[in-house]
Order: sequence, then C-alpha cells, then structure tokens
Amino acid sequence: MIKGYKAFNKDMENRYGKKFVEGETYSIEGPIEFGNNGNGFHFCKRLEDTLRYVSAMEEEVKIAEITGFGELVERTDEYYDYYEMYVTRTIRIDKILSRQEILEMFFDNIPDRVIRFVSSYKLTPEEIEIFKLKYYNEKRIIKALQYYQEDNKEVYNIKEKLKVKKK
Repeated sequence: MIKGYKAFNKDMENRYGKKFVEGETYSIEGPIEFGNNGNGFHFCKRLEDTLRYVSAMEEEVKIAEITGFGELVERTDEYYDYYEMYVTRTIRIDKILSRQEILEMFFDNIPDRVIRFVSSYKLTPEEIEIFKLKYYNEKRIIKALQYYQEDNKEVYNIKEKLKVKKK
C-alpha cells in the first residue's frame, strides 16, 4: 500500500476519459505496465509530478490523494527529474484536494519542488503575490513565477544579461 497523488480534469476524468469518484476503489485486470499504452492506474508520490499528465496551466484540474494497493511498479525519469511514479492494479480515491490545500502544500516547501509546481499549475494574480511574499528571498522561485505565471520571458534572457556585463 502506497499513498500518493493523481491528477484529473475538472470532471474527475483521467486522460483516457475514465471517470473517478472520491471514496471509490478501482481495479484493473492484466499485466501492470507504464506508459500511454500501459495498463494500470498511474500516480505520483509528489503532487507536483502529477502536473506532468494534465494541462493545469490551460484548464482547471482536480488533484486527489490516493492509495495504491496490490501489484505495484515504480518508475523514475531522471532526465526530467521525476521520481517515485507508480502504476498499480488497484487504486482508491481518498480525497479530492481543495485549491487552498494544494497551494498550502507549496508554502515553505523545497525550492525545486515549488519551481516545478509554479511552472505547471496556473495561479491567480493574488496567489502569485502570496508566493512572491513567501519566497521573496528565493530568486529562483521569483524568476519561475515571473516566467511561467506572468509570461515574462526576459527573466531568463541570457543575451540581455551578457550585454549588461559587457558595459
């Protein structure tokens, strides 16, 4: 048994159109395999990693705390820095998290995790300001907020930085 997170569209459907309900348990037959053509219920240990599988910058999503049971396969993707992703035969949707609960998970969190979150989950202007206040001394997080949330593509513009250094 492993606890984790799974992301859905606003109607609580996965990317293949299967609808899930809070409190329900789901099982699948056949061999467990990762991937788009795999078999089983995929989920992640860390909430921000679930955002890899939904378009949370473009649309409303739901994220649930889940429990995986039975046969379980773990996968990591070191190239993209995703770890502890799972596929399992049986999954229970324990709780659909509120937006506030999701945001609070990233207050006072590890900077790399916060950056992955703000690069994949659309924040409101008020939420952006809250993150800026909480992480005012974390330049990497502030830049990520500016780039991903405020569409300030100049924040990572290396050419501009090189011009400034030459002067």
